[in-house]
Amino acid sequence: MLHPIYSTVISRPDLVADHLSAYAALAAEEAASSGNDLKVRAIGLALTGVLALLFVVFAGVALMLGAVHGQFHWALAAVPGGTLLLALITMFGTRRPPPGQRFAELRRQMAADIGLLRAAGERHAR
Repeated sequence: MLHPIYSTVISRPDLVADHLSAYAALAAEEAASSGNDLKVRAIGLALTGVLALLFVVFAGVALMLGAVHGQFHWALAAVPGGTLLLALITMFGTRRPPPGQRFAELRRQMAADIGLLRAAGERHAR
């Protein structure tokens, strides 16, 4: 005797096609949400790099201005310090863990389908 899935595939291929298209739609939806998360991370990392470079430039300019004028004003430390603070905030913002496991719903759905197929196979074997 054949497994019940084979008789379903032969007699109702439209059901199998609908089921596979639902899997594809679910995978596309979850890939889009993962793609958005990756875009946000990439933008955050790029912003962190730009702010780090600005910190280096501002710190160099502050050191040169302090050396040329022979005195050091608090504003010479505040501008590079603020830029460094922004760079650290964006760096730690991009390092936070993603909001859940990727493709969790697709994995859950596949596990449920596999469980149903195994149960149908066991019933059929009796």
